[in-house]
Amino acid sequence: MSLHVAVSGSGENLVLLHGWGMHGGIWDGVKPALDGHFRVHAVDLPGHGGSPACDPYTSEAVAEAIAAVLPESAILCGWSLGGMVALEMARRYPQKIARLVLMATTPCFAQREDWACAMDCGVLENFAAELENDYEGTLKRFLALQARGDETAKAVLRALRDNLFQRGRPAAAALRGGLAILRDADLRSRVAEIRQPALIVHGDRDQLTPLAAGEWLAQTLPTARLTVFHGAAHAPFLSHPEEFTQSLVALHG
Repeated sequence: MSLHVAVSGSGENLVLLHGWGMHGGIWDGVKPALDGHFRVHAVDLPGHGGSPACDPYTSEAVAEAIAAVLPESAILCGWSLGGMVALEMARRYPQKIARLVLMATTPCFAQREDWACAMDCGVLENFAAELENDYEGTLKRFLALQARGDETAKAVLRALRDNLFQRGRPAAAALRGGLAILRDADLRSRVAEIRQPALIVHGDRDQLTPLAAGEWLAQTLPTARLTVFHGAAHAPFLSHPEEFTQSLVALHG
């Protein structure tokens, strides 16, 4: 399977992985600033944008598809679902990834008895059920959750909605598979295996992946540091684009 990847800029390879229901174009607002420092590869996850879906739609299959187009020794930056995929890839393909940037990322998206800093499983199950009857409305409700609590919530939500269908409608099978990954995946027992240096970027108002999840990653990954964006919710690269690009450019130092 050949994924769609938009490549621009020059320098060290930086691969960007978007979140559920979106596509690589969501990074367009920060790409110009990144292009002067990196060779940027904005990937459309399977079933999103210009990329075909994979079957079965599992975190392992998605990671394998991305690994096939991943340049060597890349910085891998994943947002939300893309961050969970990045964690899986760092464990499975360590030789291909030089560093990680995990934004609004959690090792376990859904609540467990021993994991409270997450979304209620029932909410994810409701999204999956509603997707069958109200495809577009379900996507837009998920976008609203991403912006909720952000100090620039209206602008963030507008950016998400403006980008949503710019590269077509995500495949329903990919959306169902992505929700299943978010509901079922629990990477906590594997995180300590990941050796790449990692930058954890998290908003302190994130209501989908609470800050406590980012703090857990920063404490558990062998080589990691945490950057908190104050006033940001689930999409810090949209609400705080300059701070986000500066944090990535600082990786050169």
